Amino acid sequence: MALMITDECINCDVCEPECPNQAISMGPEFYEIAPDKCTECVGHFDEPQCVQVCPVACIPVNPDRVETRDQLWSKYRLLIASATP
Repeated sequence: MALMITDECINCDVCEPECPNQAISMGPEFYEIAPDKCTECVGHFDEPQCVQVCPVACIPVNPDRVETRDQLWSKYRLLIASATP
């Protein structure tokens, strides 16, 4: 399941540097998560780092992008493979 950032985001800038997949970027009004890059930190950490640091708890699971842990591992492996020269 990819995560998403809701419109409750206060643009505090703490989530973006915490993302190991660089899936978080500033959108037109608030930060957004690219679902094709979000693995919920699978392969990097036990817990999603953006959720851990968010002061307003505005990063839920995206109901439109439900993925199993195995799918998140597969996505992680693909992202790592594409980043390797």
